[in-house]
Amino acid sequence: MKRRRFLTLSAAFACAPGLAKASSWQGRALGAEVSVTLHGPSALTGPALAEIPASLEKIEALFSLYRPSSALSLLNARGWLDMPPAFQQLVAQCDDAHRLSNTLFDPTIQPLWQADAQGLDLGPARALVGWDRVTKTGNRLRLAPGQMLTFNGIAQGFATDLIRTGLAKRGATQALINIGEFAALGGPWRLAVSDPAHGPVATRALHGTAIATSSPGTMLLATGSHILSPDGRPALWSTISVEDHSATRADALSTAAVFMTRDQLGTLKRSAKLTRITALDNSGDLLTL
Repeated sequence: MKRRRFLTLSAAFACAPGLAKASSWQGRALGAEVSVTLHGPSALTGPALAEIPASLEKIEALFSLYRPSSALSLLNARGWLDMPPAFQQLVAQCDDAHRLSNTLFDPTIQPLWQADAQGLDLGPARALVGWDRVTKTGNRLRLAPGQMLTFNGIAQGFATDLIRTGLAKRGATQALINIGEFAALGGPWRLAVSDPAHGPVATRALHGTAIATSSPGTMLLATGSHILSPDGRPALWSTISVEDHSATRADALSTAAVFMTRDQLGTLKRSAKLTRITALDNSGDLLTL
């Protein structure tokens, strides 16, 4: 499964000494290698980790572009969907990210992504882009004619938050969740931010927060980066990391942030009340906001 965005955030070392022995689970979901590290007694960690594959299967059944039977695939095929609750939640998060990013986060770019991946003329596909043309009536979501959605810039963060919430309900207080993006219970969990061209560039510590990273250069399509803006503007940064309380918001806003100027990043941080933005330009200079 080809991802629109490749993770370039790697765990450097985790947690302070003195915590209970760590248990871990590893697998694959939404096109990425995923993992959960959980501290606590085996009576907690065993059942909690055992639930994760089934939880991720439910997420794939909703948001996978590559399963013909997924809710997203059905929406794209017929143009409408009566949304289950989790789908409604993600759509609401898309509304939020679209607004906060001044429309740069837009899930309707899927036809544009397909056209670029196939080396086709982008004009007809770009004419289909527009989250504002997607309508919601009750729980029914309806696309404009020809539109298709991708959640590749937000679904991994959403899955990360869901798993973190499930672990917290089970009583977990120390966990690092990586479902394509990272979120923490407790901490500090220390992570290295890496750039595909420049390698490790910063170290960050999570304490109950989340971080998501976008690097346009990790995959190229016919016209350039695999991260596409709805209005055709190029990516301005080699890597962007966004830290927030929500992995969902961090995921979506890091996707949009690669197209923003320094001033726009500052505005985004203030308006979204983000914890931190780390940006690396193409020459290797690091900016922290």
